[in-house]
Amino acid sequence: MRMSRYFLPVLKENPSEASIVSHRLMLRAGMIKQASAGIYSWLPMGLKVLRNIETIVHEEQQRAGHIPVLMPTLQSADLWRESGRYDDYGEEMLRISDRHGHDMLYGPTNEEQITDIFRAHVGSYKDLPLTLYQIQWKFRDERRPRFGVMRGREFLMKDGYTFDLTKEDALHAYNRHLVTYLRSYERMGLQAIPMRADGGPIGGDYTHEFLVLAETGESEVFYDSEITDLTFGDRTIDFDDVGACAGVLDEFTSRYARTDETHDAELFAQVPADRQRTARGIEVGQIFYFGTKYSEAMGATVVNDQQQKVPVHMGSHGIGVSRLLGAIIEASHDDNGIIWPEGVTPFHCGIVNLKTGDAEADAACEALYDSMVALGLEPLYDDRNERAGGKFATMDLIGLPWRITVGPRGLKNGVVELTSRRTGESEELSPEQALLKIAQIYGKAAS
Repeated sequence: MRMSRYFLPVLKENPSEASIVSHRLMLRAGMIKQASAGIYSWLPMGLKVLRNIETIVHEEQQRAGHIPVLMPTLQSADLWRESGRYDDYGEEMLRISDRHGHDMLYGPTNEEQITDIFRAHVGSYKDLPLTLYQIQWKFRDERRPRFGVMRGREFLMKDGYTFDLTKEDALHAYNRHLVTYLRSYERMGLQAIPMRADGGPIGGDYTHEFLVLAETGESEVFYDSEITDLTFGDRTIDFDDVGACAGVLDEFTSRYARTDETHDAELFAQVPADRQRTARGIEVGQIFYFGTKYSEAMGATVVNDQQQKVPVHMGSHGIGVSRLLGAIIEASHDDNGIIWPEGVTPFHCGIVNLKTGDAEADAACEALYDSMVALGLEPLYDDRNERAGGKFATMDLIGLPWRITVGPRGLKNGVVELTSRRTGESEELSPEQALLKIAQIYGKAAS
């Protein structure tokens, strides 16, 4: 993409309506535009990051054998009456009627819808285990939507649903999801800590939230500092291995880590004093096991090997895809703007032409641009006829991890400047060396 042709409506001033860093920077970087309270249009660069996060979530879910579906945003109220949740959910549910007077709702979650799909098509234990998931827009009519995409009314969410014959099988599905979430968040450059949580309106005795530590987090959290030393890393795991998945769960949840809703002061006091931490956290996902709550209410049963009809054991597992953009920015920024981790960056590298119109500088930038595209990389080329300071400020604001600066003076010496957005460190390299380094960072082959 070339800046002269790209739609990137950056703002020079901080928007008055934005009270936290992520909201302010997403508006300033031209990623979103508010349509109404808590509802946003996603502009090109914001959409690119959103799609990158979606891709990671899809890849990690399917790595574990989970199957994607897509359910409607509007659901029949009759399904929710079957489960007993229609009247219990509260004012956050947007209730509407169609022209025929049928009660409908804009789905805040999909336990009822997926249970209806399951009971219509699955009848034997031989079809289990089964995990279906989607990435779909949801709506919750927040009383006070604020903090941009962190607490909006319309949001993009991955919601997955597990169906198993026994509680033991369902808890393995729970553990498997914990592993997929750890992998997903680390690929996004985040450390998301699994914390014991409350089931809320979804229900269930087994539930963990994943929280990213940030000053603007909506939850107070209490944890053993040892947990922040844990990483899943690049280890491989057999998702069918019950013991291996349970081992990861134990590794990441055996130390104290709870939200304020489930905090136990007596248990926390048993953590060595030098490791006791309190902070704020942003919830970016949650996993639930709720047994037969929905399957019994809605008749989702299978015939087992004893020819008995039994309700299936279920769980649901969510990741806040759109919320993750805000969480990543809250965790990764400085005074000049966003600092995107390589895993989710909208563009792999920025190319800044210090003297647009100079034949040698233009040619060098075009060659770098074409070479990156040929390697499967996506550069953002600032080819505008603007002053260098403005170009650098824009690149810092939008937060691309790497920048190659090209100017006549450097080219006379056969070099360009490669700069890391995270560290601010720069080095002079030949254009070929700079290209090779970028290709290696992103795992692309360069000859």
